[in-house]
Amino acid sequence: MAVTGLVLVALYLLVGTLLVEIAASLWSARPDPVLFAAALLGSSLVFGYASYRGGTARILSSLEAVDLPRERAPQLHARVDRLSERMGIERPQLLVARMPAPNALALGGRRRGVVVLDASLFRILSMDELETIVAHELAHLESRDSLIQTLGFSVAQTLSGLVFFLLLPVGLFVAGFRRALRWLRGERPRPFSQHLQRTHAQVASAVVVLMLVLTLALRAHSRRREFAADDRAVAVTEKPMALARGLARIERASEPPGGLLSSLYIHGTEENVLTRLLATHPPMQERIERLVELGESTWHRIEIQ
Repeated sequence: MAVTGLVLVALYLLVGTLLVEIAASLWSARPDPVLFAAALLGSSLVFGYASYRGGTARILSSLEAVDLPRERAPQLHARVDRLSERMGIERPQLLVARMPAPNALALGGRRRGVVVLDASLFRILSMDELETIVAHELAHLESRDSLIQTLGFSVAQTLSGLVFFLLLPVGLFVAGFRRALRWLRGERPRPFSQHLQRTHAQVASAVVVLMLVLTLALRAHSRRREFAADDRAVAVTEKPMALARGLARIERASEPPGGLLSSLYIHGTEENVLTRLLATHPPMQERIERLVELGESTWHRIEIQ
């Protein structure tokens, strides 16, 4: 076993030396770092945009959303016309679907955007409340929030894959050297297949931690964008209390479903610290209280004037 261990140590040192030489030759012939980073970022954004376009089509297909004709909801269409003009965006297509919960979601950007409304919203909300909910979704279109989030996750995945690619050879070398030392100590190591699986899992765990940090940053940005969309909806409708009532009615009428569409829904609940950190939306009650305070401050300014 000692001889086997010495042979393995020599073998791993030889392999490590060869890897260092290969890495050094690659480093000497490396492309310009700025160009490499730009190419990596560009490819990540291209793939992210393709994923975004394909994901939008899949979402609309899964919802089985249908067009909302103007003659079926003339008041809502007229208000959407006014809101789109005020916000300087192309008027989005209005669709209706039967979702698992009363909600609304926005897909797209300032041009060729889509707003999908659950059919139950027309039953539980007044026209003013529905207008503010739609204005909130239009704010997401105005800021291209769904696209930015998708591109952000694409970049995070690319960065995590690059880190995994860089760490795996190091992990294999260190684990192999430890395997040789076990032979030197007279201990029989695990089978080689288990050795590879364990090393892969350890490197993957480090990458998962990195991906978690990036995900938390993206989720925090998503929650900030929800507050910004609320503010923008209030600015263009001047109806903070209507938006607060609309959100409260949605909260009372439903529980948020999980799955593919969960990050697009208005609704958001948080049960513990980790759930709050990973949530795409702030707690509904926090948003409502914030809107109520905004409405009260507005009335106070009007009374003073």
